[in-house]
Amino acid sequence: MTSAPPSDLNETFLLNLLAQAAPSGFERRAADVWLREAATFARTDEDHYGNVYAELGPEGAPAIILTGHLDEIGVMVSFVNDQGFLHVMNLGGWDPQVLVGQRIRLLAPGGDLIGVIGKKAVHVMDEEDKRKASKMEDLWIDLGLDASEVRALVPVGTVGVIEQPTVMVGTKIVSRALDNRVGGFIVLEALRALKDTALVHRVVAVGTSQEEIGSYGSKTATYRVKPIAGVAVDVTHETTQPGVKPETYGVVPFGSGANLTVGAMVSPVILRQMQAAATQAGIPCSVSASPRLTATDADTMMLSGAGVPSMVVSIPNRYMHSPNEMVDARDVKACIDLIAAWIMGLDGTPDFTRRN
Repeated sequence: MTSAPPSDLNETFLLNLLAQAAPSGFERRAADVWLREAATFARTDEDHYGNVYAELGPEGAPAIILTGHLDEIGVMVSFVNDQGFLHVMNLGGWDPQVLVGQRIRLLAPGGDLIGVIGKKAVHVMDEEDKRKASKMEDLWIDLGLDASEVRALVPVGTVGVIEQPTVMVGTKIVSRALDNRVGGFIVLEALRALKDTALVHRVVAVGTSQEEIGSYGSKTATYRVKPIAGVAVDVTHETTQPGVKPETYGVVPFGSGANLTVGAMVSPVILRQMQAAATQAGIPCSVSASPRLTATDADTMMLSGAGVPSMVVSIPNRYMHSPNEMVDARDVKACIDLIAAWIMGLDGTPDFTRRN
């Protein structure tokens, strides 16, 4: 019998969030879904940089910030040639190999357009072509229209994302944009889990913008909130897939729960607190090493103002930055539960200074 996702996971919200096309700097569609959901139980706001906010707890109280970025990797149109083929630049970190043959949704001013990523067919390649890896400059988008129509519909700067539906397979969720729409989902669901709690802190969940091009949204959001501590939620590499070495990424299989980062940039105090909360509540978790930067929103969070003691909580993910990323709903639920349990265990004046 195939197992199913946890029954109390808000699957409808997650699937709606994943369905939105929202590349870095153009997160509006995902942000609107997130804000509508947040408004059902929390105070909401947004800023000029594309970040969206939901908060609970006493206004004016010391804040705990929870961030999950809503953007996804995409493409941006840079040129239309005389045949009407569109050339694009990467918006975030693509391996061009995964783009070949995919359909692309372009967020054109007059309405979305669907095109296909073109490449020479194998039949017309010479032997040297067959040995070459695809590069972005060798690929194009074909809308099936003539050049005049394309130029009228698609200005330079139009952005797009891969067109792929979300699929549920047992406890697994397969989709583009799981990096990191699932993190945006987790921080809001962790906040929802606290809505009937007598909070002593102001807890602020933020769906951040532009992480995939530099974690810029987290920087502006953290400066705005001025928290005493924070958690960045993102994805990490699931380590039973071929080619991902546990010697580098730790032991992080599906079903291992929330993955916690240990390293120079994260708070060892929060790490100890979260591990204690996980043990007490029976929430599965694992630990991975990150000696320097974490490559998440936490990097800008930690260096905001006088510095914010922070932790990275990650979901094991296969096939990162591809059209078919995969996470386990059980791990998603563990991240929600652990963040909520940690916040509920904090006293009114937590001390994060004793690192050792």
